[in-house]
Amino acid sequence: MDQAEQLRNIIKKNAACQGQPTINNQNQTGKIARVITVTSGKGGVGKSNISVNLGIQMSRLGKRVIILDADFGLANVEVMLGIRPQYNLADLMFRGKGLSDIITKGPENIGFISGGSGIHELANINRDQILFLTQKLYELDELADVIIIDTGAGITDSVLEFVTASSEVLLVVTPEPTSITDAYALLKTLNRKMDISSDRTVIKMIANRVDSYEEAKQLYTKLNLVVEKFLTVKMEFLGAVPQDPNVSKSVMQQKPYSTLYPNSSSSKAVLELANILCNNVTNKVHSSNGITGLFSNLIRLKFKK
Repeated sequence: MDQAEQLRNIIKKNAACQGQPTINNQNQTGKIARVITVTSGKGGVGKSNISVNLGIQMSRLGKRVIILDADFGLANVEVMLGIRPQYNLADLMFRGKGLSDIITKGPENIGFISGGSGIHELANINRDQILFLTQKLYELDELADVIIIDTGAGITDSVLEFVTASSEVLLVVTPEPTSITDAYALLKTLNRKMDISSDRTVIKMIANRVDSYEEAKQLYTKLNLVVEKFLTVKMEFLGAVPQDPNVSKSVMQQKPYSTLYPNSSSSKAVLELANILCNNVTNKVHSSNGITGLFSNLIRLKFKK
């Protein structure tokens, strides 16, 4: 029995002890959501924009998508969607709200859960609180086919923990030298400090704001040469999103460019990324054990002796 299965059994037992109905979900049906974590070495590279638009394009491909804004203390996803949720993750954790209360409906049938703006309680949650949060988020595996986790940017403890706990990671990089060096710094820190394994974690690079596909491949090759030489983590190339003036226009209007400008080069590029992801579901990636597996990994990493 793996750790995620043990955690599910704990959750079921806790629910039964509290007189709550247990959830007849993936343990009987085999249904486990695919969890995709989107991250970057620095801010300002378009990570949250890609998370939102990737979610929309995957929804158009028939997937039930929920985006979890794990950039605790900020509210990038809700700002980009131009939607202010009534409740957020802190309300689930500390104020007695249920999962259905904090899932806000977004465009194209996506749902999103806000980490909240200026909420510091979530930045340093303890083991019992993570277990409680896992119990509450358990139903997401039943409600979604894909859960996209939009992490914070940079090399903070919370970002490192989320990335290391994930089985499928999308790393957003731009051609800017600072983006490249910070992306490598993130990978180097993961390689040195965290319990990350290429057998369990797949890291796929997205080249954002490039002038051509050739530039994107060169960007990947440049970064990957250093990664292969000095690190043991493995990185694959997923694809590219071109420089597009419609992206900044959509940000100003607080609407995703996939909905405002569906025929733009950026929208078409993210649709291609969504198609690649949807058509390339490897067993290694899908063995992630859903959201419960991710949080069980968080517990293991955060509190291992």
